[in-house]
Amino acid sequence: MRKIHVIGIGAGDPDHLTLQAVKALKSTDVFFVLDKGEVKSDLVRLRRDILGAHLPEGTYRTVEARDPQRDRTAEGAGYSPAVGDWRSARAGVFERLIAEELGEDGTGAFLVWGDPSLYDSTPGVLEEVLERGVVVFEYDVVPGISSVSSLAARHRTGLNRVARPVQITTGRRLAEGLPEGVDDVVVMLDAHQTFQRYAGTGEDIDIYWGAYLGMPDEILVSGPLAETAPHIVEVRAQARERKGWIMDTYLLRRHPGPEGPPGDEGVPGPG
Repeated sequence: MRKIHVIGIGAGDPDHLTLQAVKALKSTDVFFVLDKGEVKSDLVRLRRDILGAHLPEGTYRTVEARDPQRDRTAEGAGYSPAVGDWRSARAGVFERLIAEELGEDGTGAFLVWGDPSLYDSTPGVLEEVLERGVVVFEYDVVPGISSVSSLAARHRTGLNRVARPVQITTGRRLAEGLPEGVDDVVVMLDAHQTFQRYAGTGEDIDIYWGAYLGMPDEILVSGPLAETAPHIVEVRAQARERKGWIMDTYLLRRHPGPEGPPGDEGVPGPG
């Protein structure tokens, strides 16, 4: 039976690969690479560099396919259906790659940035392929170092504080308000720099921000949110203009006053 590895390859540094990931690489015949276009061609190159660093030339094949476009204009009630359509289109690409490029007893692999269990669709898309019943395979998931772990390590901080929870969310959800009862919030997928909404609230909040974590272009900024937010906006815009794309993550750390954690009073909504 065909076998598929979903391999977490870390946030960008080739040294992020775990020994388990390297072992999975060495057992793979065909690597499937989704091309996101010329602007993000360096992401494909980094994948190839990782393979070249760990595998002898000529012992594997790579097969590239274009990643389907997602409707990024969809908002509100249309957001989830748009994501569902994109995932189904991806399932069609995965199905074709596995059926046409992988032998009946072969092993293929998808190399996933960060950790496949954190805001990545690959395992879910593979489940959809299996549900269609056109191609049969088994698959496993190899965990990787996420951008969240890398962010905390590079800033030499923890994600949570003693006896306090930490929450991982998206910029879209952060726009609805800081979560009640949680003072350490990691934010991913924030194209609109939602942290700016909280820079002028008067709350004591620190930000730990990072872009291109683990890559040669890595950028790190930290400090009080009210003072640091404008600098991050400027640095982020310059980096995006220079490279044509950006991947960034940040931790917001709220310091409650002596009266304890604040509620939602005075926290701006998405308006």
